[in-house]
Amino acid sequence: MGTTGSAPPPPPVRDRYRETLEGLFRRRRFGLRPGLDVIQALLAGLDHPERRYPSLHVTGSKGKGSVGAMAQAILSEHGLRTGLFTSPHLASFRERIRLDRRLIDPESIVDGVARIDATADRLERAGTIDHPPTFFETTTALGLDWFAREGADAAVVEVGIGGRLDATNVLDARVGVVTTIELEHTDLLGPTLGAIAREKSGILHPGMTGVIGELPEEALAVVTAEATRVGVPLWRFGTEIRVEDRALAPDGQTFTVRIPGARFDGLHLRLLGRFQPANAALAIAATARFLAHLGRALDPEAVGRGLERVEWPGRLERVAERPELYYDVAHTPESARAVAQSLAEISPLADPSESAIVFGSLAGKEVERILDALAPLARTLVVVPIRSERGLPPDDIRIRAAGRFPRVVVATNAREGLRLARAATGPDGLTLAIGSDYLIGELVRDPNRASEEPDLSDPGVTGPVPKGRVP
Repeated sequence: MGTTGSAPPPPPVRDRYRETLEGLFRRRRFGLRPGLDVIQALLAGLDHPERRYPSLHVTGSKGKGSVGAMAQAILSEHGLRTGLFTSPHLASFRERIRLDRRLIDPESIVDGVARIDATADRLERAGTIDHPPTFFETTTALGLDWFAREGADAAVVEVGIGGRLDATNVLDARVGVVTTIELEHTDLLGPTLGAIAREKSGILHPGMTGVIGELPEEALAVVTAEATRVGVPLWRFGTEIRVEDRALAPDGQTFTVRIPGARFDGLHLRLLGRFQPANAALAIAATARFLAHLGRALDPEAVGRGLERVEWPGRLERVAERPELYYDVAHTPESARAVAQSLAEISPLADPSESAIVFGSLAGKEVERILDALAPLARTLVVVPIRSERGLPPDDIRIRAAGRFPRVVVATNAREGLRLARAATGPDGLTLAIGSDYLIGELVRDPNRASEEPDLSDPGVTGPVPKGRVP
């Protein structure tokens, strides 16, 4: 029993969790800063958790989250306690940091951020760092530290943006993966495919092996040259890595993957999209090279079990049927085109006149080209606002959609937009919600639990960022 004058009990974990995340999200004001000095000092102050397990590092313009999720699943099936660090999240910040199939718990986030903040304060007072860590630096340190504290045997870590100066580029990585390279984040990474490839190939270091996807010629030349310079042997999709015998299945797709010295037949993946078998092939190649560093071989049965259980929401995810409803976070013209091609294959009889698209976008995206890629799928476009200071106003999108969709409707929010789109979708059509992690996050987030954490998918820059800056 407490006595008079005793300290009040601490607030519930849920309240402390929300307060921690609100403080973390406020660090957006620090913007994006180039360089690894702060994260390196922070990890040193935490006694280098990133050195207590080997890592597999994944970068690319698209597909890196899917490749990371598949690689983690395969390694977990080999008996390795495997961490997965990804961004952004859709419904919960906890999605960013997981060990095997378990999300980081709220109490570990509260305690971990407090420990990181105390370390950062000490480093600032000592003059070791000259500014507090950013949102992404703190989140990266939190994930790497939690993996160590939970006794991870391995970690699969997705790059935030770029690679060379990204806060994740501090790992004891045995394998580096470059999935794809497109023109994206040009204000941060550079205006050409070659410049972007130079930043992404910065995750390759001596002593590693590398796996690369199908890259444009200009980007491939840069990545290959950088790998040669630092002595990283590469396996390339389409050369050492191949996908064969792909076929659609009622609950996904099946295919065969070949890598040097091994063939994996009859693989089954529940994820939809004609692009996912290539992502699976990269994951298989990367885990084969990772296990080789540990003196182990890839077990075909473990590979099959790992791919079979992979779930990756918001990536051409079928949410409902009759009529079908899909969610996808695609926000580049290339990704939108891949979604459109995949839907034409999955639902070849869908009638565009009975189909509807829900679309929202951040500013700075190539909206006209994205809409051009989506236009063959539907006659109705429902435009919704994005709940971010960087959201593109719906009226701007409506103007850009003129001439591309016969019917354009503006909704006040994502949920209303989805309701309108479903009402406009006939029995022979489909509904597609697409355009941003923010949009899909708003649709999948449980409105009854909205008070538990901030409603924000991925904190961005609150002010202008000088050209060339990388987080």
